[in-house]
Amino acid sequence: MAQQQHARGEAPEDRRAMMEAQDAEIREKLKGFKHKLLVMSGKGGVGKSTIAAYLSVALARKGFRVGLMDVDLHGPSIPRLLGLQGNILSSPEGNKAIPLQYLPNMEVMSIESLLGDKDAATIWRGPLKIGVIKQFIADIAWTNSDYLIIDSPPGTGDEPLTIAQVIPDTKAIIVTTPQEISLADVRKSINFCRQVHMEILGLIENGSGLICPHCGKTIDLYKTNGGMLTAKKAGLTLLGSLPLEPDIVLEGDNGTVEWMDKKDMPYTIGFTKIVNRVAELTK
Repeated sequence: MAQQQHARGEAPEDRRAMMEAQDAEIREKLKGFKHKLLVMSGKGGVGKSTIAAYLSVALARKGFRVGLMDVDLHGPSIPRLLGLQGNILSSPEGNKAIPLQYLPNMEVMSIESLLGDKDAATIWRGPLKIGVIKQFIADIAWTNSDYLIIDSPPGTGDEPLTIAQVIPDTKAIIVTTPQEISLADVRKSINFCRQVHMEILGLIENGSGLICPHCGKTIDLYKTNGGMLTAKKAGLTLLGSLPLEPDIVLEGDNGTVEWMDKKDMPYTIGFTKIVNRVAELTK
């Protein structure tokens, strides 16, 4: 992708015209996505990227056309979670990049798929990150989709703010764990969404308990009902709660989603309810 934001020696009016042309192209491109959902969290380590990746796959398996855009530019993990190999290539015309295809009806874009070194650090400041996110929309040959799922880094920094400004009809899904230190940051995310006028589709509580493999009882490693109480106090929808499941961790490391076919697994049952709820709220 051309790094337009680094063009040198341009007259201010030329640069302004180029930016206006890009913004117009972004607006036109976004018309091809029926629903835009930003998966965000107040802090890291709560399973936000896992939720974004698996929500995209589950919606695609239900027959929807899905685009998954990873704007976690410093810590991208979507390709590894899905076991995606290869790099982003240019279209035959050479003016657009082709997203990776995970399923026939699911496309994926991540900065990791643009970098030759998967362990390379992206040491970027705000303006560059804003430009890259815009290019992820304007310079990618996305297919028209029912859903554009956007995985954002934790917090309320440049990336979610850029999404709020560039894609004003985005709705947020906020991921948390039941512990208070996570819920405190979630409340900041809720306030962020309200300040930038982003509708919140709902909250997802991840890690709501560990089901003992021996006795079948739930072990509350953090606390109970933290997500439900936070959603209720904020007047928001709790989309669902998900237990801790060691098999999900292993499959994430292996880049597989075989757990989706284990219909009696508590995690699968909970996640299916969340997917159905999201589809219901966005129909």
